[in-house]
Amino acid sequence: MATIFGINLFALSGQLLVGLINGSFYALLSLGLAIIFGLLKIINFAQGAMYMLGAFFAWMALNYMGINYWWALLLVPLAVGVLAILMERFLVRPIANEDHLYSLLLTFGVALVLQGLFTHFYGSSGLPYQIPTELKGGTKLPFMYLPNYRAWIIVSSLVVCFSTWWVIEKTKLGAYLRAGTENPQLMQGFGINVPLITTLTFGFGVALAAFAGVLAAPVYSVSPEMGSNILIVVFAIVVIGGMGSIGGAILTGLMMGVVEGLTKFFYPEASTTVIFLFMVIVLLVKPAGLFGKEA
Repeated sequence: MATIFGINLFALSGQLLVGLINGSFYALLSLGLAIIFGLLKIINFAQGAMYMLGAFFAWMALNYMGINYWWALLLVPLAVGVLAILMERFLVRPIANEDHLYSLLLTFGVALVLQGLFTHFYGSSGLPYQIPTELKGGTKLPFMYLPNYRAWIIVSSLVVCFSTWWVIEKTKLGAYLRAGTENPQLMQGFGINVPLITTLTFGFGVALAAFAGVLAAPVYSVSPEMGSNILIVVFAIVVIGGMGSIGGAILTGLMMGVVEGLTKFFYPEASTTVIFLFMVIVLLVKPAGLFGKEA
């Protein structure tokens, strides 16, 4: 058993891995929230429910239609994104010019309805979803055993997150998105369909949550409560990073996952509150968040 200064390196590495996995999910979910709020000024409290919906759709696709994990990873975010587009068009858009509180209450209601429906039909005990055959097994490293599927979660999440950041911050499409939210009248004068951009942006932000749900299905039990359990933590992470900060959402999500993992190793009693404690400290020192801009 390898130890340094009395620290069990195998146990520490295991908790760091768990932290990185949780951080990957936090980054995907908070990135979707940051995109929707930062570009559209909509507080989407249904993001956790869409994460749950992604996991359930993957389970249903496999058990009812025989669609495997790899196709689900592609098709489920698209399907949930289409549902989000309909939600934005018929529920969110009519109150788009109202106070942010209205969108929060509306999406919170949608989340409760979805959770209630899936609890009614599938119960709350959780359903198993098998790891794809190609990603079973693992690699023996000097200080830990790294399961292949866990490594896949981390790598795929990082690729999706930083690809999204690059598109929004470094491309012409991202410039159109930012300009369309800051001055929609001017952009429409140049022939840009701003309502369409708004709808697609909302759909993409929700699709990120569904993508995280498909990734989570083989790791956690697929249950109606999985979205509500993670949502409050994700909102805290968005606040820490700065509301609307795309890069801040990604970096803070990963960082908070690691902090949570280290806390579980060194002081397990504080592991469920450390992120919220961190949020309080950040808000006292820098109310706009670590990467947010002062109003």
